[in-house]
Amino acid sequence: MLKNFKTLFKYVGKYKLSAILSPLLVLFEVVMECMIPAIAGELITFIEASNGVEGASLDRITLTRWLINLIGERETTSVILVFSAILICFALLSLMFGALAGVHCSRASCGFAKNLRASMFNKTQEFSFENIDNFSSSSLVTRMTTDVTNVQQSFMMIIRTAVRSPFMFIFSIIMAFSVGGKMAWIFVIVVPILLFTLIMVARKAMPIFKKVFKKYDKLNNSVQENVQGMRVVKSFVRENHESEKFEVSSDNVRADFVRAEKILAFNSPIMQFCMYSLMVGILFFGSFLLISSGGKAFAIGNFSTLLTYGMQMLMSLMMLSMIFVMVTMSAESARRICEVLNEETTIKNSENPIDTIKNGSIEFKNVSFKYAKRAEKNALNNVSLKIESGQTVGIIGATGSAKSTLISLIPRLYDATEGEVLVGGINVKDYDMVALRDAVSVVLQKNVLFSGTINENLRWGNENATDEEIAHACKLACASEFIEKFPEKYDTYIEQGGTNVSGGQKQRLCIARALLKKPKILILDDSTSAVDTRTDALIRKAMREEIPNTTKIIIAQRISSVEDADVIIILDDGQINAIGNHDSLLENNDIYREIYNSQIKGASLQ
Repeated sequence: MLKNFKTLFKYVGKYKLSAILSPLLVLFEVVMECMIPAIAGELITFIEASNGVEGASLDRITLTRWLINLIGERETTSVILVFSAILICFALLSLMFGALAGVHCSRASCGFAKNLRASMFNKTQEFSFENIDNFSSSSLVTRMTTDVTNVQQSFMMIIRTAVRSPFMFIFSIIMAFSVGGKMAWIFVIVVPILLFTLIMVARKAMPIFKKVFKKYDKLNNSVQENVQGMRVVKSFVRENHESEKFEVSSDNVRADFVRAEKILAFNSPIMQFCMYSLMVGILFFGSFLLISSGGKAFAIGNFSTLLTYGMQMLMSLMMLSMIFVMVTMSAESARRICEVLNEETTIKNSENPIDTIKNGSIEFKNVSFKYAKRAEKNALNNVSLKIESGQTVGIIGATGSAKSTLISLIPRLYDATEGEVLVGGINVKDYDMVALRDAVSVVLQKNVLFSGTINENLRWGNENATDEEIAHACKLACASEFIEKFPEKYDTYIEQGGTNVSGGQKQRLCIARALLKKPKILILDDSTSAVDTRTDALIRKAMREEIPNTTKIIIAQRISSVEDADVIIILDDGQINAIGNHDSLLENNDIYREIYNSQIKGASLQ
């Protein structure tokens, strides 16, 4: 636990000064606050002595004697006024230090949370797909929100309350011994009891918190799935089912939190028991000493001061108990955050990466791949193929035949488990990843548009693209025909996920975005499935004529999308079944012929 918190504290960054000033200011606040009861006690004793109360003596009140010597008289009113001024000064100083500590504490804790979220987000941007597979998106959201908030609250308590409470406790103990002598030993009795209680509570509560945050992830995942699949949910009238599913997840979180809170709730009654036991002890023994000695062994002013320090110590312990509860809750959050921050990306640049890609030629040499090291079966098995720069290559095969897996190795979204993948005659592992991915444009099966205008989405391909270049790319992708019909044209706002455009429009915008990169390799992963065959043919014709030197890889389910390709690759269960052109495969390959006949027959029945 301490190791995780130590790791996280590195992310305080430029807010270190505030993080240091906050406990220092708290220390001054505590000193001022602890002096007030001692001064008030001396004032009470002085008033007693001035009124002739038996047992009250000025010999035991150092500050009063100093004041009397300073002002040169024993007039009660003058001394009281000076005492009042001193008490007001100490109170104002305590207030000032406390306020400044609060400001710096807020600045440090909020800045720490900001840095932590930014670092986690930046870290996820560096992750390979393999790293991302280790965390669900809902889990990452929980870690960046709920977990960071928990750690922020703990950090805020640590640099202020966790400093104030021990200092207050220590100073109160010191002052109590200086004022109450042996009577102060009664405060020491409660410490072992409280420590034992806190340790037992932590041992019981921590395993529950480990479970509850995993259930938090499932709860967020349920929300995410429901929002993303809202159309499907409504189409199948499954609102009640989804509500019930969410209620079950929510109730599981509630049940675990109730269990954990029941255990943590033991802190309060034990603290109350210790508090009232101490108060009873002070009142009983203090009163006994006060009465039996006639005020000589123990003055009323000392008695009052000791009671005040007792309350301060107990309140400090109460605050420590609250800190303990918060830290216990956030310990699991800290661990989960550290898991993200400590995750090492599986795909890194080599020591001296190459940043120039000569051409768009591609070669697979005995490539095998599996998604996880513990997986028993490879997704790709001993794949060898060669694609010349500028060729148009079609890839076809049944669902699950590893078509998307094959092309994901080209821009190093994953690394091959065995064998080599070469682009421009050089192993992709030797390239700078930014340079490689700039040279390879991929339009994936799941097309993603971000909230913003069409212009802003297209400029993801090239942020410096001119309006003419954008218009040309949209023309090639057959997107300009519907963009021009929008009232705002290229300034039309796209909702999150592209929900206000059709599937075919979304695909064409994503193709235009990829074309703006002017890549050496363009990969279309079933990215024209939502457009009609005429538009599909126009897009392929435009690419063939306009970007002849770009290597084009088209993954498709329709034969018509790949039949005019220079080379067609048939994948079957992660292996290359056949390579050839349309005519040779139709004549010699059973899989290709079966797909072709089923689609031709299906088309004739329409």
